[in-house]
Amino acid sequence: MSVSGGGPKLQLALDFVDLPRALKVAEEAVLGGADWLEAGTPLIKSEGLQAVRELKNRWPNHTIVADMKTMDAGRAEVEYAAKAGANIVGVLGAAGDATIRECIEAARNYGAEVIVDMIQVEDPAARARAAEAMGAHYVGIHVAIDEQMKGKTPFDTLRRVVEAVSIPVAVAGGINSETAAEAVKAGASIVVVGGAITKATDATEATRQIKHAIAHLVSVESRYFKRATGPDLRHMLLQVSAANVSDALHRSGDLPGIAPRTPGAKMVGPAVTVRTHPGDWAKPVEAIDVAKPGDVIVIDAGGVPPAVWGELASNSALQRKLAGVVIFGAARDSGNIRELGFPLFSTHITPTAGEPKGFGEIGVPIRIAGAAVAPGDWVIGDDDGVCVIPKDKAVEYTNRAMDVLERENRLRQEILAGSTLSQVAYLLKWEKK
Repeated sequence: MSVSGGGPKLQLALDFVDLPRALKVAEEAVLGGADWLEAGTPLIKSEGLQAVRELKNRWPNHTIVADMKTMDAGRAEVEYAAKAGANIVGVLGAAGDATIRECIEAARNYGAEVIVDMIQVEDPAARARAAEAMGAHYVGIHVAIDEQMKGKTPFDTLRRVVEAVSIPVAVAGGINSETAAEAVKAGASIVVVGGAITKATDATEATRQIKHAIAHLVSVESRYFKRATGPDLRHMLLQVSAANVSDALHRSGDLPGIAPRTPGAKMVGPAVTVRTHPGDWAKPVEAIDVAKPGDVIVIDAGGVPPAVWGELASNSALQRKLAGVVIFGAARDSGNIRELGFPLFSTHITPTAGEPKGFGEIGVPIRIAGAAVAPGDWVIGDDDGVCVIPKDKAVEYTNRAMDVLERENRLRQEILAGSTLSQVAYLLKWEKK
């Protein structure tokens, strides 16, 4: 179990809820060179310690980590995890000293070791020193998945903790082939990787790339398994679909009744909002001059004709390099707009235009079929329709949408390998009884 020989270890976090899938991915990752196998907390909660037993039975020469996240009853939880075959058992640094000491004592009795996880600990360096003094074998720096979705990374905390203790430090939190070397440079002895392997269409190759990055301290480019931090929102959203965004927003966020009028067009950008009277196209056209390149004009025209947008407005928007237009109301010249390739989404198409009277406002909160849209909200549109991400949640839900896409990529590969959707989703197992 020692990390002293052979350099830093790659630990695979199997954070699944279905044991057969966990074992399949583990098999692929072992072929790619994974050193340690972790029965993740979701897997243990779903499948019990049988997950640990299966991992140990199949790979008896690999270090098996049971991520118990123990908070109480330390002696019992470590005892039974060790008896199931765990070489290392995880306890939370937020647990009381008595619990951590009981875990360490039980591990000593049953031939296992303890890692103390600093997830959500206010002062990780101080708590890591205390854990070391109590006899912990490892400490772990861990950015929770929900915090990863907000763009948080573990490396600054890792550096502080490595300086504070002499025992090996593990690091987890959205690490991929591009950042694994950074983890080692920051002092990690164990690099814990989950999604960048478990969601990969080829887990063997993904593992090899991360092992290469660790061994040679290089960044290996990855298309997926990266998280947006803010400036890269457009790039990330262009990779996902409106359906991915809807899933990320808990099956919400869509603008009901808004239909795509330019087949195959993809639209991503911050909203420039317009409220106007039905058929009054003055403010929608004036908004073109207000918008910046990459913006999306979102128009509330009451959801009815006449048209407030047409081919000339689309040409004007293209000259300004706008990303598209969404109209709760009507547009016309749809054939010409399709030829231009300009992303148009609307509730109605009509040949009849209204008059430019100038009523309405630009840059105000509006409602589209009951859904709120504020200036600066991120808008994504494709052949399925339009979804809106509130600007204050843009980073988080862009990352969650990417997570949805990554998971679907893995499931698609399993289906293409001969399975079916009901089988890969374990529908019968998880149906509500």
